[in-house]
Amino acid sequence: MVDAATLEKLEAGFQKLQAATDCKSLLKKYLTKEVFDSLKTKKTSFGSTLLDVIQSGVENLDSGVGVYAPDAEAYTLFADLFDPIIEDYHAGFKKTDKHPNKDFGDVNSVGNVDPEGQFVISTRVRCGRSMEGYPFNPCLTEAQYKEMEEKVSSTLSGLEGELKGTFYPLTGMAKDVQQKLIDDHFLFKEGDRFLQAANACRFWPTGRGIYHNNDKTFLVWCNEEDHLRIISMQMGGDLGQVYRRLVNAATDIEKRIPFSHHGRLGFLTFCPTNLGTTIRASVHIKLPKLAADKKKLEEVAAKYSLQVRGTRGEHTEAEGGIYDISNKRRMGLTEYEAVKEMHDGILELIKIEKSL
Repeated sequence: MVDAATLEKLEAGFQKLQAATDCKSLLKKYLTKEVFDSLKTKKTSFGSTLLDVIQSGVENLDSGVGVYAPDAEAYTLFADLFDPIIEDYHAGFKKTDKHPNKDFGDVNSVGNVDPEGQFVISTRVRCGRSMEGYPFNPCLTEAQYKEMEEKVSSTLSGLEGELKGTFYPLTGMAKDVQQKLIDDHFLFKEGDRFLQAANACRFWPTGRGIYHNNDKTFLVWCNEEDHLRIISMQMGGDLGQVYRRLVNAATDIEKRIPFSHHGRLGFLTFCPTNLGTTIRASVHIKLPKLAADKKKLEEVAAKYSLQVRGTRGEHTEAEGGIYDISNKRRMGLTEYEAVKEMHDGILELIKIEKSL
């Protein structure tokens, strides 16, 4: 049973959402009184409540989505809230739909989106993974954080070839090493207010770390937003090369660490925008003519299921006219299809830019 203090916070949070006239989050849209009343007393076996799910969106009324899953079970127990949000965000992935099985496709059929190097500055593909048997951030104990970091670092130390590299724990990391990794766009920063409000930053920096290979083209983040973020990146527009590296890494790591997977939703992660394939393929790209009108850029991008963000990702501005453009859909399609969607969309944007 949910305790009285939690219920009180839930009621207050619900009232706050109802009263917020300028809040456009999916949480506000779908947390009706009926849904709220049916879910407010529920608790997962990890002890998570509806408060864990909605607290970030209640505190940050400017959230786009506003919910997080405190553990893998939450997607099932609080499905009345998660399902319509998932359907809205993932372009009509209905609660009767089933995410397809993992399929990286013919990795050699993905090419370079900008062979002349005129527009694309860098390319990256990443996926999120959760380790089976552990809850997500808000419910992890300090001991679990340490245990997971140990598992991740020993697993990664077994990687060979171009994936071979070093694991750097955040605990005890020298400030200059930390700053260098942040400047290289490698290291995540503490203090994202959306994650903090979701209780995802407890015991920081315990159990957090970053691994990168010697060429700095392959990274793994441990216990930032998700248990694992597997990232492949390099300068230029050779999406094929970046994708192949990611596929090799994810396949290799999965042999050693079992991941949380759901029959209907695919790979499970902390944020419902990131389910299914969890694949986000993106480029840093300069499109000066198209971007002269940001609204127009966003309209054109949306036509190809692409999402436009600022240079440093979500909630940031474009620096020097450089935008981060990625595939928006991660569910209801295979890993290969998600990457191909981004590939084809970027080719179209470049074609339009050249014609202006």
